[in-house]
Amino acid sequence: MSSTPGLPETGRTTAALLAELTALTSGDLPTRGGRTAAYVYDSGRPEVRAAATEAYLAMLEVNGLDPTAFPSIVALERSVVGAVASRLGGSGATPGIFTSGGTESIMLAVKAARDARPEVTDPQLVVPVTAHAAFHKAGAYLGLRVVPVPVDRETFRADPAAMAAACDDGGTGGARGTSGSTVLVVASAPSYAHGVVDPVAEIAALAADRGIPCHVDACVGGWLLPWLAEAGAQIPRFDLSVPGVTSLSCDLHKFGYAPKGSSVLLFNDESLRRAAYYACAAWPGYTVVNSTVQSSKGAGPLAGAWATLQALGAAGYRELGRAALSATRRLVKGVEAIDGLHVLGRPDATLVAIGSDSLDLFALADEARTLGFFLQPQFSLDGMPANLHVTLTGVSQAGVDELLAVLAECADRVRPLGPPTPPADLVALLGQVDLTTLDDASFAALLPAVGVTPQGAEPPRMAAVNRLLDALPPSTRELIVTRFLAALYSPYLDSPQPDSTQLDGAQLDSMRLNNPSLEF
Repeated sequence: MSSTPGLPETGRTTAALLAELTALTSGDLPTRGGRTAAYVYDSGRPEVRAAATEAYLAMLEVNGLDPTAFPSIVALERSVVGAVASRLGGSGATPGIFTSGGTESIMLAVKAARDARPEVTDPQLVVPVTAHAAFHKAGAYLGLRVVPVPVDRETFRADPAAMAAACDDGGTGGARGTSGSTVLVVASAPSYAHGVVDPVAEIAALAADRGIPCHVDACVGGWLLPWLAEAGAQIPRFDLSVPGVTSLSCDLHKFGYAPKGSSVLLFNDESLRRAAYYACAAWPGYTVVNSTVQSSKGAGPLAGAWATLQALGAAGYRELGRAALSATRRLVKGVEAIDGLHVLGRPDATLVAIGSDSLDLFALADEARTLGFFLQPQFSLDGMPANLHVTLTGVSQAGVDELLAVLAECADRVRPLGPPTPPADLVALLGQVDLTTLDDASFAALLPAVGVTPQGAEPPRMAAVNRLLDALPPSTRELIVTRFLAALYSPYLDSPQPDSTQLDGAQLDSMRLNNPSLEF
């Protein structure tokens, strides 16, 4: 009897499976405790997590494809969307959609804006250069041109006048439905990279004057900023109450502390929500009508988000907001006291970008990881410098002093290195390689030359890779990380690969034979 790779002949016990999962996740970043400064959001309340887990599992097999078959999802979605809308300038009657995450919320907002203007044959999306990558993804998937607009280099906030100048309203400056190609203008509240809120009121007003909808990307901040305002922070207006704002996205799996797969997209108009929907009766099966990109989808995230909101309540979120704000203020003050480090801009939210003119931040991130803290590297772009991103949550207050001590120690460790030096030889090498023609095995063989070791190496050292990526133009970065992702999911990184700088002649000949454009 032939075997199927990855599938046992007979079923395994739950204990065995969980033991293997424990082993597999042993090298993952910690998801609780506040030491992972990106990707995860921890409320620090085990009873809230338990409520979300139980609710998630209770709805595990419910299919969100058909709300008439499972009316429970209608009740849960109305409750979640209504709660979010009521907090963000709307009401329980505000039209909205529960989605799988910020990217899906953004894609649906872009689809709605595009489909509301079917006469536009070359639709464009005007965004600040600091807008989330999801808008570029939406443009690529949905066939819109994305027009990035430079931001203020000191504050990192969008420039309303420049945003307006980038819009094509058909020259009429009039009501929606003109011949202009701009179908949506975007503002961030806040931008992920620097934690600052764009001047939403000005941007939305200028867009409205031109008959163009305005979407506010509050994916990271929508369920945080109102609580920060209650805690005394000065938060600019950004929600649906702002004239000209036509849609807003807000993730609950970020500062809502809900399970992953939880986001809400709000509209100020019912017709825009309908434009986000998709329906198809042009096949012989059941008529398809979807509110999201997904058709069949588990109701677990929806139930988990509902349970989290109910378990924490306004008082719980208020307390978590105060704690996160206190931690952020302490971090900003502490960073400014460390020789060689500074904060970029003045963050409105609890997201902080740490910059330096004299230290190798990529090396500093590696050192911090050896001491138990993950800091997310962010690359330079459009005159904005590379930096390290830190997201502070409700549990960060307890660890902010330790984080500051780690930053100070790691700054001292890397100080002798000076600022990061772009690897000119590797940049030149990549200039000789047509990465589009390399197969996954050949690409994997190149990785050790830039410091990437096979899976399982501890701790990972990414400074060399990050210096290289930072020295390359964005289009080349995109190509490299795409190839890396493909190699990562291939079998070619399971065992050590030869260093591409020391490949023997036979290996080089083989690579050239399979990839004629490859030269060394």
